[in-house]
Amino acid sequence: MLNDKAKALLDKPKQFATISTIEPDGRPQSSVVWYFRDGDDILVSTVEGRRKHKNLVRDPRATVLVYDADNPYSYVEIRGHVEMTTEGGSDLIDRLAQAYMGAERYTMDDGTDNVRVICRLVADKVVSR
Repeated sequence: MLNDKAKALLDKPKQFATISTIEPDGRPQSSVVWYFRDGDDILVSTVEGRRKHKNLVRDPRATVLVYDADNPYSYVEIRGHVEMTTEGGSDLIDRLAQAYMGAERYTMDDGTDNVRVICRLVADKVVSR
């Protein structure tokens, strides 16, 4: 579903995304996140029990928006549903920390009981400009 222009924007280094989920009362909840493109899917890491995780457990619909920092009128919006797993969760956050921070691994979960979750956004609709 992603065209070449959308893939090129999504693959730019250190691009941030905004993921929007649906609160229990129907209002949107948005968070700025690191992401990784896996084919036409977008992978985002979160922790079990955080707001976006709770929202996605209840309602898996979500939207991810990425805009080009060099040309903010160029963007990709991916609307779809999220499939979640804890398998590989620590590996993904380490990979994201390497890409965004140049760190060997993500250390902010050290000493916590955080359970990392991979949120895989599968596109139902893509809008890009």
